[in-house]
Amino acid sequence: MLLEMSFIVEGRGGTCKPSGKLRGKTPSGKCNRDNDSDCCKHGESYPIFQCSPPVSRRTKAVLTLNSFEKGKDGGGPSECDVKFHSDNKPIVALSTGWFNHKKRCFQSITIHGNGKKVKAMVVDECDSTTGCDAEHDFQPPCPNNVVDASRAVWKALSVPEKDWGSLDIEWSED
Repeated sequence: MLLEMSFIVEGRGGTCKPSGKLRGKTPSGKCNRDNDSDCCKHGESYPIFQCSPPVSRRTKAVLTLNSFEKGKDGGGPSECDVKFHSDNKPIVALSTGWFNHKKRCFQSITIHGNGKKVKAMVVDECDSTTGCDAEHDFQPPCPNNVVDASRAVWKALSVPEKDWGSLDIEWSED
């Protein structure tokens, strides 16, 4: 799944611009392709971000698919509790800026998409500052506007499984 997303986001509070770039590297066969995950391409340049778009009453984002289980495409254990979690629970990882140095750990958010809504708990960071390494399963840095969700979230939004991967959504804090 190759996600084409805008990386400079205008909004209240100014513009969130890339804070640098990262050169891709992937040892042969090391990237986990579960959930059609992207793998870093050797020598390709990837933007990195310290920020995310401003949070509003209903923040626009891109919903992506992630596994939080050991050995799957999510990489290491969740940032909030250093544990793995079942993909059958509605859980998410937020881009670095929204994750806000763990301040949103274990908070519930409501995701609005596909004409439905679902509550999910924040358990991890979708790292926008680094990637292309073993800790991040040799995947590129996360864009700055992502809610990376378990299979349970996609099911609750009634998105057909063939369409899982990328969906424009809005999210709100509970």
